[in-house]
Amino acid sequence: MFPLIHVTSSVSIPTYYLVISLVVILSLVWVARRAEKFGLSRNIALDVSLILMICGFIGGRLMHVFYESLSYYQENWMRILYFWDGGFVFYGGALLSALAGILFLEWKVHTQTEKYLDMFAPVVALAYGLGRIGCLLAGCCYGRTCELPWAVAGRHPAQAYAFLWELGVVCILLGIESIQPADRKPVVLKNKGSVFYVWMILHGIGRLLMESFRDDFRGPSLGLSISSWISLCLIALGLFLLLSRKPASRSSAL
Repeated sequence: MFPLIHVTSSVSIPTYYLVISLVVILSLVWVARRAEKFGLSRNIALDVSLILMICGFIGGRLMHVFYESLSYYQENWMRILYFWDGGFVFYGGALLSALAGILFLEWKVHTQTEKYLDMFAPVVALAYGLGRIGCLLAGCCYGRTCELPWAVAGRHPAQAYAFLWELGVVCILLGIESIQPADRKPVVLKNKGSVFYVWMILHGIGRLLMESFRDDFRGPSLGLSISSWISLCLIALGLFLLLSRKPASRSSAL
């Protein structure tokens, strides 16, 4: 694990933030290109990206503060602003950014919201997966002890498991997109939004698997971590949205 990159004897760069910065740049470039491919507004896509980044940062930080370490921050509330010391929860950021992003899309392009969701789906999956590489390097989100040949510091590389799973999810989502003609797609995948709903299901499954290997603070609740409960809800909601929609007509699917 390499939490810091030492530039000089007195200057170091946190590896996690370097990885996240590179992931943000890559994601923005891909979003711009995918917006053009989908015939969507690149400006709106980038506006949504900015909302996702800001709300993801705020939501991730606040969930860490108020759920994981409230007593620590109560000693000095200014510590909330010391984000460089770490302390973010993915689902906290994901929930707030999803809410804000969907509300923005409903306001700006009501009839195309689900098309934007499909456009963002593989980008979100890749960004999440690459972000876990930052976690691996930083040494956070670590797994349980193990003696397997690929163990890192004597522990399951849960972060690497998450990266590999989400990389597979990206391939699946892009594979669904590439099915042509559209008539060859299964009925449940012909509606707009279906690609995003598939991501919700697959991400939730992958996160449940990752949780089974994690050994850091999980906030147990009724035998499961809060992240596991959120993952179960994400899977259920994704299945409901995917299966409850009426099949798209031939003209709308083409």
